[in-house]
Amino acid sequence: MPTQFDPAQFDPTQQFVRTNIMHTVVPHVHPSHITTVNKHIIDHQHHFPVTESVVNECCEKNTMCGTPYNHHCGPQPRW
Repeated sequence: MPTQFDPAQFDPTQQFVRTNIMHTVVPHVHPSHITTVNKHIIDHQHHFPVTESVVNECCEKNTMCGTPYNHHCGPQPRW
């Protein structure tokens, strides 16, 4: 008899994330203008509040230090 083939079986697609870190410098220019009119001075004050957030990452690793014991010794019957 010729070799027969069953339909292919597909596992669900595994999703992976690749993180690329790119350094970008963004110059910020803060022009100011002071006008004195009739001895009146306008003082433009610039404040730069900062917010902060934290991301905690956890990585796990599995290391195989040998091979598992196979309790099925010898050929198995094919049904």
